[in-house]
Amino acid sequence: MSLVIDTLRTSPVTEELNEAEIGILAELFEVQEYKAGDVIVQPGDVQNDNLYILAYGDIEVKIEAGGGEESTVHVLKPGDLAGMITFAGGAATQISATLYAVGATKVLSMQRSRFETLINSHPRLLYRVMRGIIRNMHGIVRRVNSESAELSNYINKIGGRY
Repeated sequence: MSLVIDTLRTSPVTEELNEAEIGILAELFEVQEYKAGDVIVQPGDVQNDNLYILAYGDIEVKIEAGGGEESTVHVLKPGDLAGMITFAGGAATQISATLYAVGATKVLSMQRSRFETLINSHPRLLYRVMRGIIRNMHGIVRRVNSESAELSNYINKIGGRY
C-alpha cells in the first residue's frame, strides 16, 4: 500500500470514512520529506493553510520561551495532525509554534484550496473530515487542560503527589 493511504487509515481525520472516501482524500495529499532539524512550519509563514499529518518520524513542537530561546512543548508522533487552525480558516498570524523534524521525517500535506474542491462533489466527506479535525483538536485541549491542572497542583502543592 502507499504511504498516504496507510497513514490516512490510522489518522483521526478518516475515522468516519470508508475505503473509497479515503482514496478520494488521498489524492489531495502530497508527501514531503525532511531531514533532522528542518523547519516544517514556523510563525510568520505566509499563506500557510496546509493540513499536515505525520506519516513517519517525529516532529518537535517548539514555542518562543523568551530571550530568543525555544522550548519543546510537545512531540508529534505518526498519525498526529498539525496546521489545523490555519487549515480551518484561521490567520497565519495565529501560528505560534515552530515544527522541527526529528530525524528523517515524512509528512502528508494538503492545501486547504485542494480540500475545498470537494465541497460540491463530496460534501459529506468534507463534513466527516472536519469532524475528525475537531475531535483531534478537542483531544489536544483536554491534554493541555490536564497538564495545566497538574502543573497548578505541583506549584500549589495540592493533590498529595508532590
